Amino acid sequence: MKVLRVFLIMSLVMFQAYRVSAQVRVENLVCEYLTNPIGIDIASPRLSWKLVSEDYSVSQAAYEIKAALSVSELKSGKNLVWKSGKVESAQSVHVPYQGRPLASHQRVYWKVRVWDQNGRVSRWSNHAYWETGLLQAPDWKANWITMAEPKADSSLPSQYYRKEFSVAKSIKSARAYVSSLGLYQLHINGKKVGEHLFTPGFTSYKKRIQYQVYDVTTMLSDQNAIGAIVGDGWYRGYLGWKGGRSYYGDQLSLIAQLHIEYKDGTAQVINTDEDWKVSYGPILKSDIYNGEQYDARLEMPGWDQPGFDESSWKSAVKLDHSKEILVATNGLPVKAIEEIKPIEKIITPKGEVVFDLGQNIVGWARLKVSGKPGDQVTLKFAEVLDKEGNFFTKNLRAADATDIYTLKGGKEEVFEPHFTFHGFRYILVEGYPGTPALDDITGVVIHSDMAPTGNFSCSDSLINQLQSNIRWSQRDNFLDIPTDCPQRDERVGWTGDAQVFSMTATFNFGVAPFYTKWLKDLALDQQPDGEVPNVIPDMWDNHLGGTTAWGDAAVIVPWTIYQAYGDVGILEEQYASMKAWVDYMNNKSGDDFLWNQKRKHHWGDWLSFHSTNPGYSGAYTEKDLIATAYFNYSATILSKAAAVIGKKKDAEYYKQLADNVKKAFTKEYITPNGRMVSHTQTAYALGLSFDLIPDDLREESARYFAEDVESFKHLTTGFVGTPLLCKTLSDIDRDDLAFMLLNRKEYPGWLYPVTQGATTIWERWDAQRPDGTIIDGMNSFNHYAYGAIGEWLYSHVAGLQIDENAPGYKHILFGPHPGGGLTSAKVEFESIYGKIVSSWRIENGKINYEIVLPPNTSGSVDLPGVGTKQVLVKDRAGKVLNLNRYENLGSGKYVFSYDWD
Repeated sequence: MKVLRVFLIMSLVMFQAYRVSAQVRVENLVCEYLTNPIGIDIASPRLSWKLVSEDYSVSQAAYEIKAALSVSELKSGKNLVWKSGKVESAQSVHVPYQGRPLASHQRVYWKVRVWDQNGRVSRWSNHAYWETGLLQAPDWKANWITMAEPKADSSLPSQYYRKEFSVAKSIKSARAYVSSLGLYQLHINGKKVGEHLFTPGFTSYKKRIQYQVYDVTTMLSDQNAIGAIVGDGWYRGYLGWKGGRSYYGDQLSLIAQLHIEYKDGTAQVINTDEDWKVSYGPILKSDIYNGEQYDARLEMPGWDQPGFDESSWKSAVKLDHSKEILVATNGLPVKAIEEIKPIEKIITPKGEVVFDLGQNIVGWARLKVSGKPGDQVTLKFAEVLDKEGNFFTKNLRAADATDIYTLKGGKEEVFEPHFTFHGFRYILVEGYPGTPALDDITGVVIHSDMAPTGNFSCSDSLINQLQSNIRWSQRDNFLDIPTDCPQRDERVGWTGDAQVFSMTATFNFGVAPFYTKWLKDLALDQQPDGEVPNVIPDMWDNHLGGTTAWGDAAVIVPWTIYQAYGDVGILEEQYASMKAWVDYMNNKSGDDFLWNQKRKHHWGDWLSFHSTNPGYSGAYTEKDLIATAYFNYSATILSKAAAVIGKKKDAEYYKQLADNVKKAFTKEYITPNGRMVSHTQTAYALGLSFDLIPDDLREESARYFAEDVESFKHLTTGFVGTPLLCKTLSDIDRDDLAFMLLNRKEYPGWLYPVTQGATTIWERWDAQRPDGTIIDGMNSFNHYAYGAIGEWLYSHVAGLQIDENAPGYKHILFGPHPGGGLTSAKVEFESIYGKIVSSWRIENGKINYEIVLPPNTSGSVDLPGVGTKQVLVKDRAGKVLNLNRYENLGSGKYVFSYDWD
């Protein structure tokens, strides 16, 4: 009997071990999209995880979360701050924390386990954590401090701050909470703290300023010095093309609070106050547009270390500035991501020394140089060379984009600027002592630290280069805000560019936190009547704001984030802003539901074909038509968003409003024969894509649309029409025309810049003409708006589509569309649930279509050209699967093969 009992117990243990080991694993725990974030000021942050399994049709039936204030408590299960218990739910993303209310400075450790569709339980995941910041304004004990300076009409030197302090006990943890008016770099004991750049970031400074939190536990010793450098940045530097500066304020300032917890349970706090010292240093000027001037002879060795002689430094003074507007960072930090070495050193026809990186980037050049004290090296930056091969900077307009380094002399020196960035491929070097070599220059690529999530590739090398250009322009222009361009005297968050590109952005990189941060400023800068400024943050006092397709970013971008990430929270957060914009349009439209030019300025189909006049609208699309179309579109989205978050009355009201606008649009802009009064590609793309054309006229309108494309044999669209062009042609079953436009290598078209050697997306179709002539004035070679074609490449050509009824790729729609001479196309995409693949290849008279669905998702497949053909379906091991229907497939890998005509 005893032997039998032992056998039964061992069998039970082995069975339980098998049940666990054969089941799904839980990995990739994140909080508010971030891995182990510190400085969260959200009371109930949302938690997400991914399921990992090689099995097929794996889904989550339930989950359990435990959370504690220490790892030991989490392991023991004692004194938990939250124990969810077993929750019957398939939800594995955006699960809100529902535990004990948290205080400032608290780190919460958490783990999760899940039950699968068969009731088998996983092991507990490895733990993850998040840490709270300063949750209430009174938690800020530090003061804003500054070096009092007179107002100036030009750039002033950057300011250096420092304070010494001692530590007498064993440290448990130390956190630095820091922000500034201007841009700052934090230093402790001779080292820069963290990898973040351009902190505290660009926000609507008069309404909110971000602070960052750093774990500095291992940086402290018995005797310490904490210091910071503060430069002009967006706050006090030049901003906009009117030559103005100090838009937000004329006094730089620092606020810092170092919170030290000792192992004996006591704490010490070091705050910015009048005991801090402040001085100028070697950064004579540092401006985002104009570059940095740095004199190494003025360096102060040891300024950020204890024991430094600070007798010549001034005492800091307090600055009366609100601490109520300080908020924790909720976006993505800017970091140095990559380094690029020049591919060539050029001596131009003018005799100038120019280095070519081979890629248009955003960042700066790292300089290595040796020389005498006082030698001065000047670095200038450009995107292109002119037709003669000379350095071209006319398109930078008033931006100097120049770094000047003065040597201290002696051994080899290395210079990198602190608070400036440039958009460039070419670097002109002047005054270099001796002859600069390729190894003396390095391009440093910087942008918001977005995780790469997707890539599209196909059998055409030119289209692959186009995809590379799209990704590079996104990287280069997603620098804390979605800038329109990174090189000239602008670099601001144009709303129209952001909204047309937003879905493409979600395919390429993980951008939910990036847009979430930017949308908060959009809502804050929105006018009381709902008008949305043209740029966010609004540093032009709503100059010509309230523009159709630009202001609609208030509605479209939150809806895009909801669709791509299943994020209901972004709709709840932004709903008041979304509603205010639609109400603004409604108030402007009058009783006839038409929003026309007389009632508000509109940009129209900006930079369309024949764009010598930027406002010329593509042969010619009436601005009133565009405005009314977007009025309907945003009202429709708002109705859907209201339904998602449970606002039924609003959903009904805005649906009726959208219907009224559609009727007005039909009456005003469509003839009884289905012809648009603006007979343009943009007009038809808007009417068909936004479902503004009555069903009985849709076929005729589609015919007119196709005939216009066939007549021109190229696109005529601008910022508004281009993102919809190929998508709409595909919707009316004219893939032949969509691929014709994609494949066109002559001006105007997407591949024309590629044939001209472009490595990023151009602002204008004809930025550089075939003879090498470059348009002067407003002309950026790094402008992502026309890169919105990427959405069609991902979703239509490769076939990865979002199911609006199951957003965030919870249910995936697979529908590839071979065409245009392509023999293959592939997308790999890391969704919030895991890796998705949609890949097709045509060879030997057959098409092979491979898909991969991550666990806890399902998918439906629409096979192209299948008809009644016999389809062979295999699993990842090559085993034939007996599938008759391709709807609601569970997770796993599937390969479909059939004859291809």
